[in-house]
Amino acid sequence: MDLRVVLLEPLYDGNVGSVARAMKNFGFSELVLVRPCQIDDFGRAMASHARDLLESARTAGSLEEALDGANLTVGTTGKRMGNEQRHLRLHLRVPCLTPAQLAEKLKGKDGTVALLLGREDIGLTNEELAECDMVVSIPTSPDYPIMNLSHAATVLLYELSRIEDGDGDRDMASPLSLRLLQDRGRDLFCEAGYPEHKVEYSLLMLRRILGRAELTEREARTLLGIIKSLRWKIDGGKGDSAAAPLKEEKDELP
Repeated sequence: MDLRVVLLEPLYDGNVGSVARAMKNFGFSELVLVRPCQIDDFGRAMASHARDLLESARTAGSLEEALDGANLTVGTTGKRMGNEQRHLRLHLRVPCLTPAQLAEKLKGKDGTVALLLGREDIGLTNEELAECDMVVSIPTSPDYPIMNLSHAATVLLYELSRIEDGDGDRDMASPLSLRLLQDRGRDLFCEAGYPEHKVEYSLLMLRRILGRAELTEREARTLLGIIKSLRWKIDGGKGDSAAAPLKEEKDELP
């Protein structure tokens, strides 16, 4: 498993440097910064002997660019959902993994996992969390649940570093196949007459289910084949072009 640490719009260069240091402490090296603050001497000082990692960090102009090519995206949050509307509690962050549970689920996986950490002041928005396949939260005291960005990163990186080298024997589904599953799922909902106001939340729930399932490429292609057959059936077997497989879907496995 390759870990990509993504910091979304970090506000303080000291935190960025500290995250780089924690990454080097635990053996990780791929850092991506999305629209970051300026990294000055203080940030480089906080990186200490991980200054090389900080200087080699990739800068991205958008979250989509930063996550491109990742097989799985894990969002982080310290927010509690008790005061949120019920539909948000049900769809956005349930279930929320602990760092140890996340590490356990990633054992034996082969692919790129993007660990997404949000801004120091507001973290990740609900919309950004909706783009994640899994959500992880550190079980802190309810009296003060929000951790410093670099401290939270250190806890997460420690747990993920305990996944032993050589454990990766199960290829995760490709980003393309996962995107196709979302797109074909949306098409299926629409063609089946699913209530329009429920489509987005149902797709979000589907993404959570697929994320927890940690699909292999074979499993993803099989699901694409099932959806294609269902759409063909709904269309009355007329071979409508909308239900025809794309080039990328031609190798679905039975």
